[in-house]
Amino acid sequence: MWALSAVGHRRLGAAGSLAVVGGGWFAGKLPVHDPWGLWVDHGSAVKAAGAVLAYVGLTVLVVAWWQYGKTAATVRETLVTLAWWTAPFLLAPPLYSADVYSYIAQGSMVVEGHDVYTLGPSALDPGGIGGDAAASVGNHWRDTPAPYGPLFLLLSATVARTTGGTIVPAVLAMRLIALVALALIVWSLRRLAREHGRSESRALWLGALNPLLLMHVVGGVHNDGLMIGLMLAGLVLALRGRWITGSALVGLAVMVKSPAAVALLFIGVLVHAAATGPRWRRWAKGLLAPGLVACAVAGGATLISGTGFGWLRTQGVAANIHTALSVTSDLGLGLGKVAQLLLDVDANPVKSAVQTLGLAVAVALILLLARRAMRGGITAVHALGLSLLLLVALSPMVQPWYLLWGMAVVAATEQYGRLSALLAVLSAALVYETHPMGATPPYGFVLAGLAVLLGTLTIRRAPVVPPAVLLPGRRGPADSVADRDVSSAAAGQQPAARSAP
Repeated sequence: MWALSAVGHRRLGAAGSLAVVGGGWFAGKLPVHDPWGLWVDHGSAVKAAGAVLAYVGLTVLVVAWWQYGKTAATVRETLVTLAWWTAPFLLAPPLYSADVYSYIAQGSMVVEGHDVYTLGPSALDPGGIGGDAAASVGNHWRDTPAPYGPLFLLLSATVARTTGGTIVPAVLAMRLIALVALALIVWSLRRLAREHGRSESRALWLGALNPLLLMHVVGGVHNDGLMIGLMLAGLVLALRGRWITGSALVGLAVMVKSPAAVALLFIGVLVHAAATGPRWRRWAKGLLAPGLVACAVAGGATLISGTGFGWLRTQGVAANIHTALSVTSDLGLGLGKVAQLLLDVDANPVKSAVQTLGLAVAVALILLLARRAMRGGITAVHALGLSLLLLVALSPMVQPWYLLWGMAVVAATEQYGRLSALLAVLSAALVYETHPMGATPPYGFVLAGLAVLLGTLTIRRAPVVPPAVLLPGRRGPADSVADRDVSSAAAGQQPAARSAP
């Protein structure tokens, strides 16, 4: 039956995507004012019905993705499936977040000459460029300076200038940037998987076809996708010996969002391993050279954008917003309230101390992973994936899509095992945490918890992995040519000759 094949799951997932977008058209994060009259509020009853439809579609998409992972689909089939599942989101209103309105408003501020690292979107004239976007920004961000790098603000300013800040074309232009980021992620995942002797189709399934990425990078237009794409591309080049260009790309990724800077440490591990000469020279080159290249890129991007170096002081502004997914913030808040009750002291310093401790532990663990990678106990790129996951787990602010930072790396570097299974379960669960309009209602956590439970029980009975991946020495006919070539190379054989396209 087609319903049990890769093609069947592709069609089922496409139907789920259509339902998500159909519901999101009425229950997504609609702008306060749309002069085109396309994304408008139709009342609470229609909004509730749209939300139900979106949740049903999301469940269908998650099930299709999960089942698709059990098929031995080729790279070509997976790319076609990704196109099918992505297409419905192209013209959708913003889903699951209002962040894209912040991007447009901040770009408008750059165009208008405001200091985005001192002022928030509320500084814009309501009747001027970006005024509609500023009015649609979430309450937490209206008076908050931009935490993003100059490269992204330059892109946002280009969008605002080109579209005049008009909501619909501005959002669609930002989504076009997200699609370019998705294409870069796909390109990089395939090559990283090849470099590590992993299945390209499996890497694409977990790292690109993932509903968490579709919901928040394509639907929600989060700039994390661009950061990840640039970072992964930099790693590909570094692995091929072009570490200067790779470090430059990672520097551009940092100029979108700062967590990409962790990748420089592990590019340094690669540089150290390949360097020759005295020991001190190899250490100096590995520890300093990638960072110096990235700093030069960051300085150039800052000067070209004209936004100034204020981004250096705004990287911690997000920590002021409490998110329930942050373990250190939850623990700090709880301990702070206990200290307030028992000792009559301010709770905030206690919370800040716990958050700082969490980051310190994350840094220590990342350095340990770098040391292990330098000694050959783990590949540098896989160690980066683990490091980003640790950074998210111990960060003072955690959003569902932050999981994508490390998962995209692990998807291409780990032979499918417990970590990949855990990431698959978390991906299937975290999509439920956020309402289509961007809120985080209590029932979202209940749905996410149920998804974790069902995913765990299901994966214990039938792992989400096709036989071709369970038995890497016995590749099935559905594997891609590139995957078979990797297996041949690992066995010391020459790849089979290919006919001309």
